[in-house]
Amino acid sequence: MAHYVGVDLGATNLRAVVGDDRAEIRSRAETPTPRGSGIAITEAVLRVVREACSAAGVDPTDVAAAGIGSIGPLDLAEGVIDGPANIPDVGRVPLVGPLSELLDTDRVFLHNDTIAGVIGERFHSDRNPDDMVYVTISSGLGAGVCVDGHVLSGWDGNAGEVGHMVVDPDGAMTCGCGRDGHWEAYCSGNNIPEYARYLAETTDGLPTELALDSPDFSAVDVFDAHGDDPLADRVVERVADWNVVGFTNLANAYAPLVVRVGGAVALNNPEIVLDPVRERLEDTTFVNVPDVRLTDMGDDVVVKGALASAITDGTGERTA
Repeated sequence: MAHYVGVDLGATNLRAVVGDDRAEIRSRAETPTPRGSGIAITEAVLRVVREACSAAGVDPTDVAAAGIGSIGPLDLAEGVIDGPANIPDVGRVPLVGPLSELLDTDRVFLHNDTIAGVIGERFHSDRNPDDMVYVTISSGLGAGVCVDGHVLSGWDGNAGEVGHMVVDPDGAMTCGCGRDGHWEAYCSGNNIPEYARYLAETTDGLPTELALDSPDFSAVDVFDAHGDDPLADRVVERVADWNVVGFTNLANAYAPLVVRVGGAVALNNPEIVLDPVRERLEDTTFVNVPDVRLTDMGDDVVVKGALASAITDGTGERTA
């Protein structure tokens, strides 16, 4: 039986799995994504892959292929991340070369994490839909897109960076990438706290018990206070507005039949995050209105997509 590795490298967490040719996961390992340097992240990737292989009783050199779903931006020609927006001051992160050396194979396939997500959604779907989008709303925000059965990667692997599309031309908020007005600047887990502070300063007459000055203040606090705190309610309302703009742009650009949504912000707050989108898309979308649902694979959608990529030589396409 052949063995395959899937890696999910996120801004917050890093996980690896070992699976068989039916995409059944046999073992897994994970760790917080390190800060400090690109080499530290590379070493952590290699470590969790070794741990997952050890737990499965598999020598790394016996692995047939590996897939990586990673935060971007990517440089596919070099097999690296090139300055991730949500991990400051990291620079370049080598991935394909070191993992190929560990596994002794050149069958290592690197994707943006959301592209791995849409590969996983299609691979594990009963219908394997030809027109679909996978959206993650987590530390960052992005999408993997499939049109007419073709997963859109882009020449450098960075297609689907929709979190960096401009939704607010006035640019009130600055994204982690340093540019203004991006969808991610308003609706990602990393940026919701800053947006709450901005609204507290610019909106009169909204009392709040939110600990805005605390270094530990997070998006979790905003969502937990929703329904009881006027400022939290305002933040959630405005985040919903920007999400509707983003999902409308996706629907009009790619005409997906289905949109699956993952990431911690959406998975932990599905009604608050997705209900406004579903309720309003019919009024904002020019083309067909997609079926918007939470992913059925939870936190595993990217790592399962990476595993599916390994099994299918980077395509995610199942054979009969």
